[in-house]
Amino acid sequence: MLNNAEREREQIILDVFDLDFFYGKKQALFGVTAPIKRHTVTALIGPSGCGKSTFLRCMNRMNDLIEGASFTGSVLFNNDNILNDSVDVIQLRQKVGMVFQKSNPFPKSIFENVVYGLRIAGQTNKKKLLELAEQSLMQAALFDEVKDRMYESAYSLSGGQMQRLCIARAIAVRPEIILMDEPCSALDPRSTAKIEDLISNLKKDYTLLIVTHNMQQAARVSDETAFFYEGKLVEMAKTQLIFTNPSKTETEDYITGRFG
Repeated sequence: MLNNAEREREQIILDVFDLDFFYGKKQALFGVTAPIKRHTVTALIGPSGCGKSTFLRCMNRMNDLIEGASFTGSVLFNNDNILNDSVDVIQLRQKVGMVFQKSNPFPKSIFENVVYGLRIAGQTNKKKLLELAEQSLMQAALFDEVKDRMYESAYSLSGGQMQRLCIARAIAVRPEIILMDEPCSALDPRSTAKIEDLISNLKKDYTLLIVTHNMQQAARVSDETAFFYEGKLVEMAKTQLIFTNPSKTETEDYITGRFG
């Protein structure tokens, strides 16, 4: 029978330890250590340039695309260090999907957008592709709005619909983790509310990390909150605790609007 400490370890899907990150000679992250629990929403908050998006992109090695980027430390995903040179980053990004700040549908039909990753993974069965596309659109709370328009251009959708399409595309390959970098910053309040509802529903099947500048959004959608400042993880705890009784003065100052 597992003791409490062992149960805690079982819940962790991403275990970040002593992560330093550099853009060339400029250090952007300093010794970040953070356990990310399965089937939770973790909000990453902090002022602009504090390292939260850099941290997010380390979780699926998107920073590798930046010339001169380097890192030390470890990020254990299901106990394998994803920072090792031997890691297949394409396979990693299938397991750790990403939704960007600005929706980025491909110049293809709604259907082809959703199944894009499945086709790359080798799925060619048309019936299976349609079935998976419909499932993904349902999970992304978009199917009812597009079921009669599946072969129309993705560019015919509204901004909020495009963002949900990008979420459907990310979940079609059945990742374990979904990273979201300010997914609502370009959306109107109604579309933002739909995305927030969607995030709450998705955690049943996925683990989510979301970067947000919106304190109210972080409080609404997340289970855990991590506060970054000047490249350091200042504090990480249950969201309710962070917003009602933070242990660090810097956290309290940021949440109460004294800076940032």
